[in-house]
Amino acid sequence: MRLFTPLVAAMALFATAALAANDEGAIAQIDREAMTITLENGNTYRLPGEFDVDSLSEGMDVFLAYEEIEGQNQITDVDLGN
Repeated sequence: MRLFTPLVAAMALFATAALAANDEGAIAQIDREAMTITLENGNTYRLPGEFDVDSLSEGMDVFLAYEEIEGQNQITDVDLGN
């Protein structure tokens, strides 16, 4: 039983990590009210609440990690390019 609990916890951790995904491209649109960005490929992502939206501009290249939460792509990490 001592081994079972940590094993289940480890499996749950790996299962949630598998849901994360990445995307990259230039920002086509910024919706400051909805806190979302849309990339040129048409994919839309919700920014974290504490994110400084003013640091973004249309045409800027980004590389982001996201998870689908309640049907929306929530950004978990973003690297800003040009």
